[in-house]
Amino acid sequence: MNDEAQKQVIALGQLGWSLRKIEKATGIRRETAAGYLKAAGISLRPPRGWGKTIPTPANPANEVATDFSTGPAPTAASFCEPYRTLIEGELARGRNAMSIWQHLMDWHGFTGSYQSVKRFVRKQQGPTAKVAHPVIETAPGEEAQVDYGQGPLVRDPRAGKHRRTRLFVMTLGYGRKSVRLLTFASSSRVWCELHQTAFERLGGTPRMLALDNLKEGVLKADIYDPALNPLYRDFLKHHNAVALPCRPADPDRKGKVKSGVGHTQKTPLKGMKFDSLPEAQQDLDHWDARWADTRIHGTTKRQVAAMFAEEKSALQPLPLEPFRFYEYGKRRVHLDGCVEVEAAYYSVPPGLIGQEVPLQWDDL
Repeated sequence: MNDEAQKQVIALGQLGWSLRKIEKATGIRRETAAGYLKAAGISLRPPRGWGKTIPTPANPANEVATDFSTGPAPTAASFCEPYRTLIEGELARGRNAMSIWQHLMDWHGFTGSYQSVKRFVRKQQGPTAKVAHPVIETAPGEEAQVDYGQGPLVRDPRAGKHRRTRLFVMTLGYGRKSVRLLTFASSSRVWCELHQTAFERLGGTPRMLALDNLKEGVLKADIYDPALNPLYRDFLKHHNAVALPCRPADPDRKGKVKSGVGHTQKTPLKGMKFDSLPEAQQDLDHWDARWADTRIHGTTKRQVAAMFAEEKSALQPLPLEPFRFYEYGKRRVHLDGCVEVEAAYYSVPPGLIGQEVPLQWDDL
């Protein structure tokens, strides 16, 4: 077991996780985890029900309805019929009822309810089946989940044509507040910079980051001993956070951000094209503030913005010093005993000629 796995167990133990919960999340045996915690002077707590849903009572004072209509609901046709051509055009682009209702409200002076649009769309498409998933509850500020998804088409100024972007989403586990960012590039440096921007928007950092085994964060996926990307590992250490790579064949462990990515793709971004990345990000930020944060979440039954107001104080403060980015990689030692890095040559200890050696250098 490597040092990274030991640090992960200790970090989870400091959060008060039981041995059973640690074993399920990391794949490390309870006996081994207990040894790590005892050696670190962390007291063990008895196991509690893992995976049980703890119902969160709704707080009427914090709830804000997303249906702005008043009075008795009229028939769907009375509100939606004048917009039939527009609605059918949006459906042809693959947009769902929620995105169509929000678009009508924002740009076409629509005064009907979401339910009226939903009924109208359902008549056009027919009902869809629902799939049940388990709910994993976390304490405020304890965890965020991160993932990439496919973003909208945006005009690339260098190529002069539209190309597909990547959608980065970070979702807090307690209140489901999400930060959504768009990017053209994809690298370990960009992955960390997106985290940094998300932390700044949230005003703090969670204690754990749950992620898939994508190469920007995890070099080697393994049930028991995953190897983190060194830049990402050091970035999280700088922010006093620990990574929790999801185990293979365990999709529900990161279901909150998966849901957030899908919701973003199907609602504000479906069928959209933008002329610049700032324009696309501005449109996404408008939707986030206008609709995503003010909605009543289907699982918690509370407004997302209200729950984030509770959770924000539980986040860790941002570090005073910015993280210093660096590059890393492997280079082969030449016959003269040197390695080449960005057209410069550096000597290495003798006896390594012909071998590949790992290197790290500052990103100036």
